[in-house]
Amino acid sequence: MPGILRTVASRVAPVLRGHTVTQSANMYTRPAKEKIGFVESSIACAVFSATILGPSGWVLAHLEDYKKRD
Repeated sequence: MPGILRTVASRVAPVLRGHTVTQSANMYTRPAKEKIGFVESSIACAVFSATILGPSGWVLAHLEDYKKRD
């Protein structure tokens, strides 16, 4: 029974969705032309960490200030 429902759903779904434009990504299977060095990788990791952890650290550091506001 699930097989029949899957088949029917796979055939009916595109009709119900209507005409949509599908996007496809450009995929390259070759290795990179230039290797990324340790310094560049370290800088990228530091920037990503600061971007994610910075705002949450700010909120946690000022949590008491936010609680005092009425």
